[in-house]
Amino acid sequence: MRILFLGTAGGRRVTFRQIRASGGFLVESGPWRVHVDPGPGALVRLIQCGINPGSIEAILLTHRHLDHSGDVNTLVEARTMGGWTRGGSLFAPRDALEGRDPVIFRYHRKNLDRVETITPGWETSWNGLVFRAVWPHVHHGVETYGLAIEAEGVRVGYVADGRQEEGLGDLYRGMDLLIVNTTFRRPRDMDHLSVEEAVPIIARAQPRWAVITHFSMEMVGDVVMEAAAYLREETGVETLSARDFMEISLHRHGEEVLMEESVVDLVHPLGLEGGM
Repeated sequence: MRILFLGTAGGRRVTFRQIRASGGFLVESGPWRVHVDPGPGALVRLIQCGINPGSIEAILLTHRHLDHSGDVNTLVEARTMGGWTRGGSLFAPRDALEGRDPVIFRYHRKNLDRVETITPGWETSWNGLVFRAVWPHVHHGVETYGLAIEAEGVRVGYVADGRQEEGLGDLYRGMDLLIVNTTFRRPRDMDHLSVEEAVPIIARAQPRWAVITHFSMEMVGDVVMEAAAYLREETGVETLSARDFMEISLHRHGEEVLMEESVVDLVHPLGLEGGM
């Protein structure tokens, strides 16, 4: 399994000034590509990495906020070419699909092969991968779900945006890699996790590795590296700070899971030139 971070931005200023990219992350297993939370710029970030946006076969949304869903319609359009090449799958919470302000246009949905609503306890299989809603997070009144993704004998957990809740770490036990959105360095009275609040989650979950991402302005610069070191010391779990275009490859060998980490070279730094 391969995880490619197409963005690590969290918070309005970082996202909308593109101090960090905000494209979500890509999960690859065999020939299949799943885009998780394609925020603003996801299409461009894929092209910069040399990935054809039309090759994204599934999209997973944890919640409807713009920094997580800004390019969802763009990617559906890229996959289906406006209906000329019907296909692809979409998994999203109900309020991202229905209600007063659905963020995914019905016009685009009709060109997909599969549209499925994420609900508490939701679990589904898709081309050899298993997706599961771990827990509905408390996050500014919108439906928000943490996720577990399993493929090739490897388990990845994603602690999405939300408030710290007792017992949250126990729900992510058994993960090989745990991705945690840590927007702030220290706790605030907001429905976003801080580095300090990530300590009990990672300590209880005890994954093989943890990665922190979704950084606000107070997590710009050397602070993110210091935060990762702090989490390693406090939890005993090897913790990395995500970087834009960081790639993590996970491979199972018997009882062991091996990890390789690198940064992808941009193929098209300024956009697409010619065909893909």
